[in-house]
Amino acid sequence: MSSPSIWSSIFVLLITVVYEVVGWGPIDPTKGFISQHLNQSNLVIQRPYDVPEDERYSFKNGVHKLWVFKTDKPHTPTSKTNPRTEIRVRFEAYGYVPYGTSGVCIMQIFGSCPPHATTLMLRVYNGTLSYYRAPVVVPNIYGRWFKLNVVHDVEGRRVEVYIDGVLKYEAAGRGGAEGISHYFKCGVYAQNDASYYMESRWKKIRVLKNVNNVI
Repeated sequence: MSSPSIWSSIFVLLITVVYEVVGWGPIDPTKGFISQHLNQSNLVIQRPYDVPEDERYSFKNGVHKLWVFKTDKPHTPTSKTNPRTEIRVRFEAYGYVPYGTSGVCIMQIFGSCPPHATTLMLRVYNGTLSYYRAPVVVPNIYGRWFKLNVVHDVEGRRVEVYIDGVLKYEAAGRGGAEGISHYFKCGVYAQNDASYYMESRWKKIRVLKNVNNVI
């Protein structure tokens, strides 16, 4: 029996150690999901096409560091998009944004029904983490490791964003039609009003899938 198509799957972006639910404390958005093996088949580094990977990406001591400059080229010679260095996976991870990084998308779910290209973007503007440009998800994200969970229910057309185990934002999904693939991507992707240098760091990346969609 073949596996269900990607569009009918529910994926999770999570980052961290499992929290025990106590009273109204943090919850575990990964309940009902299993971890899948992360390897080079589902981890792709997208970077400016004219520079080597090690000039925009490093992996040391379990931390993925990604950076880009406002003047960099896009990830392919034919692309008309802004500069980026991103990991493309279906995953979970801990995130960190250094002071000064601004006007940048640090996480997105790529893939959507037209006319949109993405289902979700989490952007940083002057230390504020936002859903696209607004509304604000977290008012101050600079200089600390944070636990990010994103639950994407494709068929239900719903996206949930958790920070440190607390649900911070819910939004309608933008895709569910057959043939539309979705990818969780994290890193740095320049947006409007971008700072000259942009960086984010990620660790403990995991791939998760709903147990009901595992054959």
